[in-house]
Amino acid sequence: MEHVVIIGNGISGVTLARHIRKLSDKKITIVSGETEYFYSRTALMYVFMGHMKFEHTQPYENDFWKKNKIDLVKGFVSGVRVADKFVELSDGTPIQFDKLVIASGSKSNKYDWPGQDSNGVTGLYSKQDLETLEEFAPNCKRAVIVGGGLIGIELAEMLHSRNIPVTLLVREKSFWGSVLPAAESEMINRHILEHKIDLRLETGLIEIQSDQNGNVKSIVTDKNDTIECQIVGLTAGVSPNIDFLKNSGIEVDKGVKVNRFLETNCSDIYAIGDCAEQHEAIGFRKNIEAVWYTGRMMGETLAQTICGNPTEYKPGNWFNSAKFLDIEYQTYGWVWANPKGNEEQFYWEHASGKKAIRISFDKNNRVFLGINTFGIRMRHEFFDSVLTSNQTVDFVIHHLSEANFDPELYKSFTTEVQKQFINQFVGIKIQ
Repeated sequence: MEHVVIIGNGISGVTLARHIRKLSDKKITIVSGETEYFYSRTALMYVFMGHMKFEHTQPYENDFWKKNKIDLVKGFVSGVRVADKFVELSDGTPIQFDKLVIASGSKSNKYDWPGQDSNGVTGLYSKQDLETLEEFAPNCKRAVIVGGGLIGIELAEMLHSRNIPVTLLVREKSFWGSVLPAAESEMINRHILEHKIDLRLETGLIEIQSDQNGNVKSIVTDKNDTIECQIVGLTAGVSPNIDFLKNSGIEVDKGVKVNRFLETNCSDIYAIGDCAEQHEAIGFRKNIEAVWYTGRMMGETLAQTICGNPTEYKPGNWFNSAKFLDIEYQTYGWVWANPKGNEEQFYWEHASGKKAIRISFDKNNRVFLGINTFGIRMRHEFFDSVLTSNQTVDFVIHHLSEANFDPELYKSFTTEVQKQFINQFVGIKIQ
C-alpha cells in the first residue's frame, strides 16, 4: 500500500490528508512537533483574549484521526533522505515514504537583533508562542511589538484586552503603508492611537536587553529611545520553515520551489502551504502565499494529483480579510497602494472615520479591478463573480447594495457612495 507522509499538521497538511482519505485507501502519516492534533491557528488570539479555550480551536474530535486511518506522529523532522525515501526525526527515528508532502508552514522572522532569544520574546504563530504570552503576561507592565502588519495589530489587540500597555514599532511612514493607500493607512493610524496604543512610526528595533535571568527588561530603538518592557512581540512577517531541508537535494530558495502541480524537483516529493514557493508567480500573487485559504486550496488540489488525477493549482481571484482592532477589512481583486499606470481609484470615507471603500478600475475600459472595504462587510460571491466576468466599475457601483452583507444596514452608505462616484467622475452614466 502506498504510504504518503505529510510534514506539518496545519490547514494545508490536514486538508490534504482528509481529501486523500476521501479519494483512496492509501496509508497516511502526518508528522508534527508543534501539537498532537490539528487546531485553527487563526483562533490563537481568541484563546488569549478569553473568548474560547484551546480545545475549542480543534475542529475534529481526537478519535477522528483513528477512525479515518490517519496516523499522527509527534516529532520534529530533522532531515529528508531523498534517494532512500525516508524522513528522519530529531530523535533519530526514520519514517519511510512513497510520496512526501512538505507542509511545514512558517516561522516568525528574526533579523539577528541582539537579545532576540531572551525570555519573553515571542511571535504569534504557534501554540508555543501562545504559551510564552500566557507565561509573561501576568507580570507584564508594558509590551513592545516590532512590525506593523496584520500579525502585529492582532498581538496589540490581544495584549490591550488584558490592559497591558503596548508600544508598536513600525518602520514605515504609516501603518502597513506598503499595502494600504495613504488615506486608509492614516485612518488605521488614528484608530490605533484612539485605542491608547503607543504607535511609533518610522522607528526600528536595535537591541533587546535582558536582566541577569535572561528575561526581557527593555528594548532600544533606532531613535536612541530605551523602552522598559517584559514582552517583545516579533511580528515583522514570517518566512518558510524549511531549515531541515538543507543538503537534502530538494530545491529551495525562500521556500520550497514548486511548479503549478505543487511538485518539487524531486520525484514523488511535493510542497504546499506557507512553505511552498512557485517558480513563477500566479498573476499578481506573491510566489509564497502565507494565507489560510490558499493553504486549504493547495491541500485539496494536491490530493487530486496524488490520487491519480493530475490537477494544477488555480487559486482564482485574490481576496483576503483581517481586523484592525474593531475595524473589519476585506479586499477583493487588486487595489495597489500606489496606482499602476492603467489604474484609476475611487475613495469614499464615512464621516465617522471608521468606514471606507476604495475601488480600483481600468481607466481605459472601466473594467473593475478590485475593492478594499473597512468597517463594511461585503459578499465574497458578488466580487468573485464580477472579477471573473470582467464587469465594469459602473456595474459594481450600481449593484453595490447587492454586494453589502447587510444591505438594509448600509443602505444610506450605498447611496452616499454612488453619489460621490458620479460627482467625482463627471459625465459618467451608471449602467
